Amino acid sequence: QLLGVCRGTASGPHAIFGCTKKKNNLPQDFDIDMDAPETAKAAVTIQSQFRKFQKKKQDVKS
Repeated sequence: QLLGVCRGTASGPHAIFGCTKKKNNLPQDFDIDMDAPETAKAAVTIQSQFRKFQKKKQDVKS
């Protein structure tokens, strides 16, 4: 489980939420600009990785 891990960099898995110590210790507010091109690019990247994961998971079951 990655929660509770502090990397000290802005590029790790906690870059958006900061270093978390507890599962429910998310910031009260975080603003994501849904119109920003970087957001769209990140969404496509995340979806692509998720599809690869799902395909790999399905192939293992077959």
